[in-house]
Amino acid sequence: MLRFLGFGHPYGARRLAAAAVSRRRSRVRIRTRVRIRLMLGFALAVMACTAAAAAAAAPAAPPPSPRPASKAEPDKGFPMRIVAYVANSGSGTASSFDVRLERPVTTTPVGSGPTGVGAAPDGSHVYVANGLSDSVTFIETTSHKAVATVPVGSYPFSAFPSRDGSQVFAANWGSDNVSVIDTASRKVIATPAVGELPHSVATLPDGTTLVTNSGTNNVTVLSKTYEPVAQIPVGDFPSGIVATVKGDRVYVANTGSGSISAIDPVTRKVVATWPVGKAPLGLGVSPDGRRLYAADSGADSLLVIDTATGGVLSQVPVGKTPQGVAVSPGGSRVWVTNEDSDTVSVIDPTLTKVRVTLRTGHNPEGIAISPR
Repeated sequence: MLRFLGFGHPYGARRLAAAAVSRRRSRVRIRTRVRIRLMLGFALAVMACTAAAAAAAAPAAPPPSPRPASKAEPDKGFPMRIVAYVANSGSGTASSFDVRLERPVTTTPVGSGPTGVGAAPDGSHVYVANGLSDSVTFIETTSHKAVATVPVGSYPFSAFPSRDGSQVFAANWGSDNVSVIDTASRKVIATPAVGELPHSVATLPDGTTLVTNSGTNNVTVLSKTYEPVAQIPVGDFPSGIVATVKGDRVYVANTGSGSISAIDPVTRKVVATWPVGKAPLGLGVSPDGRRLYAADSGADSLLVIDTATGGVLSQVPVGKTPQGVAVSPGGSRVWVTNEDSDTVSVIDPTLTKVRVTLRTGHNPEGIAISPR
């Protein structure tokens, strides 16, 4: 995510997006990616300087050595109920893992520059946003094969389903809108405008949808009929977003300001802002809503946060530049992608330590775990 979208200063990101959209599509994909990588280097250098003293006082322990990926095939005659899918933005693939056995399953080719992943509520499919080919790939989870590719807007970053599974929402970072895909027909049925540089999506049980806008530092609320009905101001460069199972709280990672905003979806207001981490990015929440998990991309760690107080309960060292976070259905495991290590860390949140580190493709970013 950082490598692809450039988590630098939000005003610099806006200028970059404006310049990129104005160029011809044939040049945009290459030039934007190069400039964003330069912005990332600058941003991480600044964060490293400001946090040097703290880092020297409490150096992070290195993560466990990665477990080599095997050529494991899906179990024959016994369907895997829970599978993790990782989008590898540098290799145009999605890696799948058996969550129960904590081992690799297979690799599925998708589009170019895949970033975000979402899992259907019934576990039948996952959806991969292909940022550099302006599309969303549908993967059937039994065969682990791509069964459809749906054209969407410019630079889709995330692809996340509605709670009933009837739609998928692709946040189009390059065109400041959201493509609403009907999962039955696999066609775009609406394209509502949101804020600048839309990044990630969360959906609620009542049918509303929330989208983080990295360029305008707010969250757009879309109604059940996909109409923008509110804009909620949050911190700088909001990126990851997650809602509780009940839908009574929504959490936003403000990567640019090192904080997390807690939103009441009924009042559509921020009820708390927690200064946590250097550059929080991907988020996950426990099934009971009591724990929030944040990938701190600036400190190579997973933060475990008490949602009652906003306090950081523990900080678990993972790989380099952690990006996406996914929680297993029962909450017993938290999976974190490490973009610059080409790995995914599997964490036991009760022991707050990494159980195993598994190899992925190049530059893993988004991750989703099928719910059943």
